[in-house]
Amino acid sequence: MINNKTTAVRVIPVPGKDVGDVVEFGGIFGRAPIMAVNDGDSSQFVNRGGHIPAPIHSFKN
Repeated sequence: MINNKTTAVRVIPVPGKDVGDVVEFGGIFGRAPIMAVNDGDSSQFVNRGGHIPAPIHSFKN
């Protein structure tokens, strides 16, 4: 939460790049570093129903 607003992220797969490389999208899209993605097992979370309640502050958006 930043300034009482929820935040978001775009995950864009980029084949052929390694963690730490920088990809250039061009124009107004800019550039971004390649970051590691958690490869942990999510089966326990999915088996619980996979529900995460929204934070109360999200009602202010």
